[in-house]
Amino acid sequence: MYKRLILLKTCLLGVLHLYAVSSEQPKNRQDAPNIVFIIVDDLGWRDVGYKGNHYLETPNIDQLSKEGMVFNNAYSNAPNCAPTRAALISGQYGPRTGIYTVGTAERGETKNRKLIPVKNKTELDSAVYTLPEALKDHGYATGIFGKWHLGTGSENGPEVQGFDRNVGGGKAGSPKSYFSPYHNPQLKDGVVGEELTERLTSEAISFIEQSKHQPFFVYLPYYAVHVPLQAKPELVEKYKKKATDEERYNPTYAALMETVDTQIGRLLTYLKTAGLTDNTLVVFTSDNGPFFPVTSAAPLNGSKGMLYEGGIRVPLIVKWPNKIKAGSASDEPVMSIDFFPTFLKLTNAKVPETKALDGVDLSPIWLKTGKIAERTLYWHFPAYLEAYKGMDQLWRQKPGGAIRKGNWKLIQTFEDNRVELFNLQQDEYERHNLAQEHPDKAAELLHDLQQWQIAIKAPIPTALNPLYKP
Repeated sequence: MYKRLILLKTCLLGVLHLYAVSSEQPKNRQDAPNIVFIIVDDLGWRDVGYKGNHYLETPNIDQLSKEGMVFNNAYSNAPNCAPTRAALISGQYGPRTGIYTVGTAERGETKNRKLIPVKNKTELDSAVYTLPEALKDHGYATGIFGKWHLGTGSENGPEVQGFDRNVGGGKAGSPKSYFSPYHNPQLKDGVVGEELTERLTSEAISFIEQSKHQPFFVYLPYYAVHVPLQAKPELVEKYKKKATDEERYNPTYAALMETVDTQIGRLLTYLKTAGLTDNTLVVFTSDNGPFFPVTSAAPLNGSKGMLYEGGIRVPLIVKWPNKIKAGSASDEPVMSIDFFPTFLKLTNAKVPETKALDGVDLSPIWLKTGKIAERTLYWHFPAYLEAYKGMDQLWRQKPGGAIRKGNWKLIQTFEDNRVELFNLQQDEYERHNLAQEHPDKAAELLHDLQQWQIAIKAPIPTALNPLYKP
């Protein structure tokens, strides 16, 4: 049934003359790199050894950073998972897909919400032409192994969004268990006690082994290190005994992170043994900032769910031997929406002429062939997120938006149109609001942000909540 739906969708696009694609294999195999895209869920900017975390042990990720290019100013499209994943898969900012947050935008207690937030979509419309569809139409074998979080089944699941194979991907944003039985309709249970991250890695390796005669796109969005925090007891005990001076730490979280790192190492070893390393582009990143109760983005300000740097800046490593210089780094601000156009360029895949892509091709940076034009980055988050236990404020995030232009960043709050202005070159940790000291710069960025909101038709909540009790 899924195949019939996919065929119907493709035929309709063809009848409408939206685009012309070739289902043939790319003529030059060396010009069509395999792509392995790894996302660790809720992995903070500083939750890896190469960024100076001495409690968490990530030797394989650290080695990857030495073999590829590290981005110091990589951003997720949102401070939480679903909107970032929608942006990555669609190549579009949230106002185009209507996915702004996880679940409802009406989080927290009603009496504390001054505004009525906009309605949030929780599924990516199947009419959206996606990254895996573009690659599949170009002759790639495509598989997802892990968290989809953008719908399920024949309506909005991975099967109708361009993936040949789906293992574990549905509408759920977190696993019911990290050990079998998984209670996941898209994942058959293994032997009792089998670990989820290991299983997903095994499935990805199996898919590559079956598909290595053609270019492949492996999307490996691990459920880890999202709650519920569950890990192998022996690893938890290891971290209970390990001393640390980290601001916040959790032995179970550390154990779960070690499992992720071990499985990434296992996958990379397989690629090497199979002779696939040289023509495989590996991308490693996260979907948002860290989960405040168990870890920290410090010295960055903020955490998951916040528009401060700690909520949206993420680790990013890209590796492609003999193409991307090993041990290199870039300070260029980049975003989740950039992967779609970059992969199109590197693979020569095509998209419909009517397809809007909001990101830019990063290959000149990756391949050291030039620079990208100066541009501005935007965030739109018209939703409420309640504070985590232990925070000294009521909200993690109120409805608002943000803009980064050069080294300047502005955060706008829709309730009162309050703005915060930071110079990230001088104040990377966002300690000093410069809006009063630099009113002209604040006005400039606010104007640019509002013009973008108008141009992209971003909904701004303005209706007052009659049940609000300040």
